[in-house]
Amino acid sequence: MGISVVGLAAIVMLAFLFLKVPVFISVFAGSITYFALTPNVPTQIIAQRVIAGIESIPLLAVPFFICAGVYMNYSGVTKRVMNFAEALTGHMNGGLAQVNVLLSTLMGGLSGSNLADAAMQSKMLVPEMERKGFSKEFSSVVTAASAMITPLIPPGIAMIIYGSIANVSIGKLFIAGIGPGVLLCLSMMILVSVISKKRGYKPVREKFIAPREFMSAVKGAALPLLLPIIIIGGIRIGMFTPTEAGAVAIVYSLFLGFMYREMGFKDVVNGLKETVASTASIMLIVGAASAFAWILTKERIPQQVTEMIVGMISNKYIFLMAVNVFLIFVGMFIEGNASMIVLVPLLAPVAAAYGINEIHFAMVFIFNSAIGCITPPMGTLMFVTCGITKCKIKTFIKEAIPFYILLFVCLILLTFFPVFSTGIVNLFY
Repeated sequence: MGISVVGLAAIVMLAFLFLKVPVFISVFAGSITYFALTPNVPTQIIAQRVIAGIESIPLLAVPFFICAGVYMNYSGVTKRVMNFAEALTGHMNGGLAQVNVLLSTLMGGLSGSNLADAAMQSKMLVPEMERKGFSKEFSSVVTAASAMITPLIPPGIAMIIYGSIANVSIGKLFIAGIGPGVLLCLSMMILVSVISKKRGYKPVREKFIAPREFMSAVKGAALPLLLPIIIIGGIRIGMFTPTEAGAVAIVYSLFLGFMYREMGFKDVVNGLKETVASTASIMLIVGAASAFAWILTKERIPQQVTEMIVGMISNKYIFLMAVNVFLIFVGMFIEGNASMIVLVPLLAPVAAAYGINEIHFAMVFIFNSAIGCITPPMGTLMFVTCGITKCKIKTFIKEAIPFYILLFVCLILLTFFPVFSTGIVNLFY
């Protein structure tokens, strides 16, 4: 009885998601279906689980890092980091496209939000790329694909949510993200160089920047780029927790904003408003999904899934490949945070049963969620970027094919070579 009702609740949730109903309403509808059809289960539990789901101390880091990222955008940091990225890559084939990729990587340590990164670069870099002769489709694809790097570079919001759900060290997840982030950045820069050389996309300059100009660019970006080092170093030596690191990031971003004299009181207020709106949207999903996760736990679904999968699949690498295929399919239709909150309680115990390192599995899961952000039909990064650049979805998908292939290659490397995710963690800890 219980399992059949859970199945019906899952069908209701998926149906709502396919109809493009907001994610938190879709997940909440599935939970209500279960409680309505299950006798002797008080409906008050829904409210209790929603509140309990967002009361988690680690989740306090979410509004802190969102706020820090918003203030970084107001403080003029983006322009300075972009100048530094241009100084490093402007002489390469496809100069501005290379700047786009490197800027996403560097801003990943400052903003933590892939959508904010894609929106910012769609406004700042894509018009300039088009003026330099890049096609609108290529510029849009590079912007959306490189924004995928943002949630992998610490402090990514996805890592905070995953760590709070799976009870995994958020500090270790922050450090683990560096390997996959750098892998994706370097491989994407190589692909951009190959495509740019083939199409004749020119570099920004013929030679490497003059030493004096390079040092000027380094000087401008040095203080902003210290933030990830402060966060990781502070967590590692025990100076503060990941949650407290978020508060440190806010103070540091305000310091930079006022030091550069590009942030006023009005910007502080607007930044708080943006933080509240962004945090509310995430917490609504977290709360609704927490109620649904309670249902799965009550019906012992994770344990049954573990027994079934372990009975069917004997090799952990076959399991990981099956998870990859499943998560990519799910990512095509369901927003990343929602799928993470519902699926991590199901899949993390199975991975543990196979003896898969919890940090390695976390990075595989987060990387899959990131891929879902640019795959049709529901890719959020694809829609945000195309909405700003006015690129047609059809031409975007066609142009993105080489990038999709690259992402799958990187996913295979990350899946079969744990050193990409656990190597740096083992050095630090």
